Amino acid sequence: MKKILEQHHISFKNAFSGLGWAVTTQPNFRVHIALSFVALFLCWFLGVSPIEWVVIVFTIVLGLSAELINTSLEAMTDLITKEWRADAKIAKDVAAGMMLTVAIGALVVAAFILGPKLISRFGL
Repeated sequence: MKKILEQHHISFKNAFSGLGWAVTTQPNFRVHIALSFVALFLCWFLGVSPIEWVVIVFTIVLGLSAELINTSLEAMTDLITKEWRADAKIAKDVAAGMMLTVAIGALVVAAFILGPKLISRFGL
């Protein structure tokens, strides 16, 4: 049992190290975190329902996860080859496309949940 706990401790330590690296070295990840805090503040300020909180939080987690996957795929591709290759470009472009798709989806979710509340509150 002690060995299992030590292995999990190491796994968590490595996971937090990866998150720390992403925060300190990836500007896009920091932008996503900042926008996430804005969304969470708006949820609190506008008094969204519990189910809307769940949808917003899930969307935030999805967006941050997609950015981490995109970053790791780019790093792995760079590890495999530094020279320009069509296959490497496809891998990086598809990963970026995944992130773009999630970002557009997050904007749609925010528009549906927060949009009407912002209009109601500020008469926009």
